[in-house]
Amino acid sequence: MEVHGVQSMSNKRLLVVDDNKPFLEFVRKVAVDLGYDVELSSNGANFKKTYEEFHPHSVIVDLIMPDIDGMEIIQWLANQENSAQTVQVIVVTGSSPEYADLAKMLGEGKGLTAVKTLTKPIKANTLRDALSGEAQDMIKAK
Repeated sequence: MEVHGVQSMSNKRLLVVDDNKPFLEFVRKVAVDLGYDVELSSNGANFKKTYEEFHPHSVIVDLIMPDIDGMEIIQWLANQENSAQTVQVIVVTGSSPEYADLAKMLGEGKGLTAVKTLTKPIKANTLRDALSGEAQDMIKAK
């Protein structure tokens, strides 16, 4: 599922990559309610293309996907110009929380300054909290 639209005037942009379509829709609904413009991607290749066009403030990355895993995406994000200082990364996984912690350490080790982890199943309140606060501080700093 690829969802593309005209970029609106919102100063909060979220890009989500996950191969679980119901989870993508769940995140979209929560984020839109918080005032985010949201782009969804169900694979890593599309995520990269959309990232370059959409310029998100926050990204949600599933760790286990069939084409490109989340670890590879995190490394790719760390290598993008300005990403390390300006993009909040939320790592999600339905597997071991330790795997998410490893991804967080990798991202921070590669220079990403805002990496959070969430373990599925994720409650709406938990997702709202993750998308609030730190991301707003980063947007204001731009």
